[in-house]
Amino acid sequence: MSDPLFSKKNLTLLTEPLNSSNPITVQVLGICSALAVTAQLKPALVMALSVMAVLAFSNVIISLLRNTIPNRIRIIVQLVVVAALVILVDLILKAYVFDVSKQLSVFVGLIITNCIIMGRLEAFALGNRPWQSFLDGIGNAAGYGWILVVVGFFRELLGSGSLLGYQIIPENWYLSNGGFYENNGMMILPPMALITVGVIIWVQRSRNRKLIED
Repeated sequence: MSDPLFSKKNLTLLTEPLNSSNPITVQVLGICSALAVTAQLKPALVMALSVMAVLAFSNVIISLLRNTIPNRIRIIVQLVVVAALVILVDLILKAYVFDVSKQLSVFVGLIITNCIIMGRLEAFALGNRPWQSFLDGIGNAAGYGWILVVVGFFRELLGSGSLLGYQIIPENWYLSNGGFYENNGMMILPPMALITVGVIIWVQRSRNRKLIED
C-alpha cells in the first residue's frame, strides 16, 4: 500500500530543505545567484519562483523517465529536460515581467547549470517516484528561495530604502531633508550579499546544534 500523499515522510521532503538541509546555507549550493540577483526584492522573488518551477517539473519528468534512461546518457537527458523548462520560463518572464527579465539577464539561462537542480535530479529524482520527486523539488527550491528573498529584502530596504520599488523609509528621515538617516550604499554591492548570507548561516547554526556537530 502506498504512502498517503502528505505522509510524515513526504512532508519531510518539503520541510527539511527549509532548515536542516538548506541548499544554500547547509549544502552551499546556488551561491552565485544568491549574490547576483538579490540587490532588489522583486528579482529575488522571480528567480526563486523560476527555480521552483524548473526544479519541481524537471524532477517529475526525470522520475517518470528514470527506468528508460540509459545510464551513460543520463546527464545529457537531464540537461535537455532542464534546458527546455528554462527556455519556457524565460519566455514567460519576457512576456509578462519583461523589466524583471532584463534585470535577471543571463542568470535565468544559468538556471540550466544550477548545481541544486542537477544535484536533486541525480540524488533524488533518478531513484524515487514522481510525487516524492515533485515534493523534493518544491522543498529544495523553497529552501533556496527563502534565502534569496531574505537577502533581497534587507539589501533593498537598507541599500535603497524601498521594497518592490515602493519607498519604505520616509523621505523626511533622510539627512538631505533634515532627518537622521542615510541609505547604506554598500548593501547593493555583491559582497554584502555574501555577508548577509553569512549572517543567516550564523543565526541558523546558533539555533540548530545539529548543524554545528555535523
